Amino acid sequence: MSSDDSNPAATPTPCQDIQGDGRWMCMHNRFVSDSKGKEPDVLFVGDSLVQLLHEFEVWRKLFSPLHALNFGIGGDATQHVLWRLGNGELDHISPKVVVLWVGTNNHGHHPHQICGGIMAIVNLINQKLPHAHTLVLGLLPRGKNPNPLRDRNAEVNQLVQSEVVALPHASFLNVDPGFVHSDGTIWHQDLYDYLHLTPQAYQKVCEPLHDRIKALLDRPAENQVS
Repeated sequence: MSSDDSNPAATPTPCQDIQGDGRWMCMHNRFVSDSKGKEPDVLFVGDSLVQLLHEFEVWRKLFSPLHALNFGIGGDATQHVLWRLGNGELDHISPKVVVLWVGTNNHGHHPHQICGGIMAIVNLINQKLPHAHTLVLGLLPRGKNPNPLRDRNAEVNQLVQSEVVALPHASFLNVDPGFVHSDGTIWHQDLYDYLHLTPQAYQKVCEPLHDRIKALLDRPAENQVS
């Protein structure tokens, strides 16, 4: 609320159309229209790591059978996802699980602000979908060598995990299988540009993620009471 007003990461903001082709808003509108008449059990929402997942075999093998929708847009930061979800993307669906993966693109924001943005999204999902469980995925390390963004993402993960632990309607999952090697480097065989995942890296990330989603879907409906 008032604290969110002073936090740019937690203030719903449409993505600025810097390139001038309107693609971001067109994708948002398509998500809203695509959701009508769909009955997904799982919704993925976030940035390019979510969007690109849809293009790999692992999506068809692991997540399509779970009746999943993918609302990922490359480049999105927390404030953009917050705006999208508050402007129609959740209005026509009732998924049981929402997988949220966003925050690495929050450039210029410090860890507490990014955590505030992620938690604002978690709260909005709970308001709009009171029977859904939000699974927040940890931010991955980035960059070939140690760098400040890696440290920032690690701190965001610690902050979010401590916030989420007390919430019955949300949980946190660290999906990093160990992308940083003992010498501090990340290999391009895992993150081809040291940010985005290769097919083999998606496999490493998605197998435990699939197991967690299945466990959430299979839970008895007892604590789905709002």
